[in-house]
Amino acid sequence: MAFDKIKNALGLKTTQKALTLTDPSAFELFGASPTSSGFSVSANSAMRVPAVSCAVALISESVGTLPVKLFTEAKEATKDHPAYRLIHDEANEWTSASELRTALTADALLNDRGGFAQVVRLGDGTPFEMHRLDPATVTPKLEADGTPYYVVKLTAGDARFEYQDILHIQPFAGVSPITLGREAIGLSLAFEQHIATLFANGGRPSGIIKSDKALDVDAKKKIAASWFSTHSGKSAGGTAILDEGMSYDQLSLTLADAQFAENRLEQIREIARAFRVPPTMLFELSRGTWSNTEELARQFYQTTLRPWLASWTWAYAKVLLTPEERTSLYIEFVIDDLLTTNAAAKATAFAQYRAMGALTGNEVRAALNKAPLPDGNSLSNPNITTMTPTTQSKDETE
Repeated sequence: MAFDKIKNALGLKTTQKALTLTDPSAFELFGASPTSSGFSVSANSAMRVPAVSCAVALISESVGTLPVKLFTEAKEATKDHPAYRLIHDEANEWTSASELRTALTADALLNDRGGFAQVVRLGDGTPFEMHRLDPATVTPKLEADGTPYYVVKLTAGDARFEYQDILHIQPFAGVSPITLGREAIGLSLAFEQHIATLFANGGRPSGIIKSDKALDVDAKKKIAASWFSTHSGKSAGGTAILDEGMSYDQLSLTLADAQFAENRLEQIREIARAFRVPPTMLFELSRGTWSNTEELARQFYQTTLRPWLASWTWAYAKVLLTPEERTSLYIEFVIDDLLTTNAAAKATAFAQYRAMGALTGNEVRAALNKAPLPDGNSLSNPNITTMTPTTQSKDETE
């Protein structure tokens, strides 16, 4: 019966043949999916690929280092609320808020379950600390009405937590980028192993040893063993001494001929697509220029970071603010430093909107995450000075 349920979950009818250990569907049951290249892709193996490591660090550290604040509807920071300390300063005594965001975002990038943190509350329900949980110990579940809850494996046994007490950061569609891009990552691992083996054997293709006289099998084995022991690995590049009319012809095949280098670059681009990161930000600069690199930096925020920041603001609000507080307070990332590459154009646009009366001074300040000013609600152009007519004397008029 239990096995029938497993087969039904895989979309198989009970009349079909039983699963074998080599069936790809069977691997799915154990959380492992083999790739066409023959490499098993997991969080640990994927992070050995420099492009994956760079993408994970880029996204998670960008999310972690951006300041987060709690604002009122009037765009004023609410520093006296207990949530402000947890999102801006420290998650607990030994973990900063930045470190927790970085760790949970990395968890969501590397496993399908996402990243989790437990919210520790005081007796009156006030949030006091947040602690990261190992994703392997957390199982998200749903009530009959769709309300989520979580089962966490603790030392004393399984414990149930309501959704208000678990900060949960989920990857897109509940599937991590390393799962979606496992074929590209597996191929990158294959390339890395191939080139490592190539350089271990001298960093050049194999050659042919020719002899003027016929050699028996034992003689050929001895010559090959002697050659490999003295002219491969650390001994590569030494002077070869051949006798009895022997000669060595090196094959002319090179990495460029096999387009090996271009294939490696294409794998970086594939991994960049899986993580939705501009390739230039993974240091693949073959198609990068000064102008499009600056544009891609803005796209990094719009296409890569923005969905993660939206997930974080809602996850924070769900566990740190009550439904009543969410009507008057909101959590926001301050992205000014991220968009400094376009600061000049941004300032010019604001100046034009302000001059044409499309924005007030306070609306501009709100866009810059600044508090409003008492006299900042006027739409008049501050660059135009209104002249007050003065009374001329009788002598001046004559």
